Amino acid sequence: MNQPPSFFVTGTDTEVGKTLVSGALILKLQEAGYKVSGFKPVVAGTYIDAQGGQLNEDIETLRLASGLSAEDEKICPYVLDSAAAPHIVAQKIGVHLDTTVMLNAFQEIKKTVDCIVLEGAGGFLVPLNDQDDLGDLAQALDLPVILVVGMRLGCINHALLTCEAIQSRQLSIAGWVANTLTEEMPFLKENCQALQDRIFTPYLGRIPTLPAHLRKVENAPYSLEALRFAAQHIQLPDNI
Repeated sequence: MNQPPSFFVTGTDTEVGKTLVSGALILKLQEAGYKVSGFKPVVAGTYIDAQGGQLNEDIETLRLASGLSAEDEKICPYVLDSAAAPHIVAQKIGVHLDTTVMLNAFQEIKKTVDCIVLEGAGGFLVPLNDQDDLGDLAQALDLPVILVVGMRLGCINHALLTCEAIQSRQLSIAGWVANTLTEEMPFLKENCQALQDRIFTPYLGRIPTLPAHLRKVENAPYSLEALRFAAQHIQLPDNI
């Protein structure tokens, strides 16, 4: 069995389905026989669960997909309470988001698994501190990138700009996924085709809007059933 690459999952914006796609990719890599972990360098926004624990929806989804318990490897070195741009939240509470800490946390988890699906925060160029952004972290890790395009008005421009930003860092784009945010989007199929005609990297599939019973509720992770539904509609990059 070949050693699969780890992936850096980024999106055209926040709330476009990076967590859904990341969880689905983890499941597909597991189906291919690999031991996989999710990873998130930073999250902003927590909630209190029924047991009084302070949790983050993205982290809990990645834990669920990875088969990790709360006592397993720490898959996110920076957990910030307020749901806002991470560098602003961190600055307000006197925390420096250090890319070295993120890189070290990634490498520690990598020792225990075959590959990692790293989910970014927001878009590709979200700042981490006064000097660094997520693009710098992706460049330091030198991982192939998977782009999640949230299918909504403006997505063509956002997707093409993001592709240019990724390629300007000399990073490879392993593929892209169209995530349908609403079936009511005007000319959904035409927009998807326009992107296929212009993004010269593998198209990994389009995830339909989740059925009502699988949609994520507020202050809760995606269910395994939702991740499996998404996984059915995408494929792994060809080199897996």
